[in-house]
Amino acid sequence: MGGFLGALRRRLEAADPSREAFSFVGAESATRGDESPGPSARSLTYGELDRQARQLAAWVQSRGGAGQRVLLPSCEGPLQIAALLGCLYAGATAVPCPSPLDGGRNARRLTAVAKDADVALALADSAVAAELSRLFAGSDLVCLAADRAALPDPEDWRPTVAADDDLALIQYTSGSVTQVKGVLISQRNLLAGQEAIARALGSDEHAVIGGWLPAYHDMGLVGQLLHPLHVGARGVLMPAATFAARPLSWLRMIEAYGVTLSGGPDYAYDMCVRAATDDEVDRLDLTSWRVAVNGAEPVREATMTAFAKRFAPAGFRPEAFYPAYGLAEATLLVTGGSPERAPVEREADCAALAAGRMTEPTGGALSRTLVGVGRPHGVELRIVDPETRQVLEPGRVGEIWIRGESVATGYWRRRTETEESFGAVTSAHDGSFLRSGDLGAVDEHGELFVIGRLKEGVVVNGVDVAPEDIETSVQGLNPTFGVTAAITTGPERDRLIVIQEVRENGLLDGELPSLVEAVRTHLDGEFGIPDAEILLVRQGVVRRTTSGKLQRSAMRGLLRSGGIRPLFPQVPAFQADLSPH
Repeated sequence: MGGFLGALRRRLEAADPSREAFSFVGAESATRGDESPGPSARSLTYGELDRQARQLAAWVQSRGGAGQRVLLPSCEGPLQIAALLGCLYAGATAVPCPSPLDGGRNARRLTAVAKDADVALALADSAVAAELSRLFAGSDLVCLAADRAALPDPEDWRPTVAADDDLALIQYTSGSVTQVKGVLISQRNLLAGQEAIARALGSDEHAVIGGWLPAYHDMGLVGQLLHPLHVGARGVLMPAATFAARPLSWLRMIEAYGVTLSGGPDYAYDMCVRAATDDEVDRLDLTSWRVAVNGAEPVREATMTAFAKRFAPAGFRPEAFYPAYGLAEATLLVTGGSPERAPVEREADCAALAAGRMTEPTGGALSRTLVGVGRPHGVELRIVDPETRQVLEPGRVGEIWIRGESVATGYWRRRTETEESFGAVTSAHDGSFLRSGDLGAVDEHGELFVIGRLKEGVVVNGVDVAPEDIETSVQGLNPTFGVTAAITTGPERDRLIVIQEVRENGLLDGELPSLVEAVRTHLDGEFGIPDAEILLVRQGVVRRTTSGKLQRSAMRGLLRSGGIRPLFPQVPAFQADLSPH
């Protein structure tokens, strides 16, 4: 066997079958009061995992699933892992997707993924299977309720031979449900990605790798589910809903299970800071946490500083932070630092950044603290002018281009997008590169600094301002402020709109107008934008991708369609001006 499957089978055959592969922290044990979760009621040994994977592979093969796509809705416990391995064992292509058991929030996305991938089989638990049967009533989709079905004998599984270029899974990227895009990840991509992560993080069989990100999220799937198996480590998994309800349950899990490697998007660390009380911090012990990956959205210096300060009494060390940059199209990791090395920070002039240069501020100019996300691991990286396709020197801002064995082969059934994104060639006729769509710059040492998104600039009154600068600046104005999104009405009417989440606890209705005025005054003074529209909204209104990136285009669409009901002002007067740019 070749590729990732071959390496995985060799790892499982060499492993002690009685050794624990994963522990599963249930919602109840992770959220009860202020206590740390106790010993997990559920665990999975390497031997049990291999047996269950062979059983599910035999079922997939009996249904003609070899070479076909199999839907894997997110579910809790051992089944999520066994189902993924079962697909790989069977020679099928796994298609991870959200669970339908979330109050209907992801139903449209799930059905769009299933339709786009043209799936005929699904593996799920009985609760998810029942909801899938309802959603796909009248279709030919066959779903196995694997926790209650009489499964085949593991010996019925027929081993498959996987070539390096065989498709292993389709990882759907976050975005509009009408424009879902499936990244084609081969056996070669998976193996190269896992080897790069192991080299970058120094992970091995002695690591304890834990997290809460869902298995349809690239960091959750590749980093927290597959990586422990690749290095023969122990994994610890907790439901994403548990973290969302009680962010500190993540930290209690790290303490209780001695997790050495964990991570998440920048906002996850911010949520922990905001949720922590002095008593909870005093009872925490985070000394086992060797590597705290911070990635999947702009990494903020203020977040890391606040987290390190807040949890220093619990033994968290600032040098444990590991800023990184990656994306699904590169099978996760692109750049990262060295474990135990303090993150690299650089103060940059905001006006110079907007003009395409990363330079130090002078004369009291407005500045932005950039956090380095390390150097390439297993890939080549270029900073390229997106218009001329000229490779730029260090210190110049351009689009991040990537190539290497971990870079995927393209998008499922999207030839035009594949050619545009995966076949990029520089002006020197050097190719083919993946165009990330992210803006960045490297310094003289090769350290990457991510600046923003290529297509999400805010141009107001002819001045180009990075939306991240506005969002970071506004969010720090008031402790009741949550997520901030900065968009413009469109290329014809370039008025700035700031959508600001507020926490309503302890906030009086009469305070809302003064908050709006404070934001407007700040934007005028700091950015020279005197006429911004400010919308105060409830928490959870601002859309994010599953990796934590703001969906500014989606927010513009919601405003245009009247899909947002602000707390204040209650009747925005600018929907007609919004353009879908």
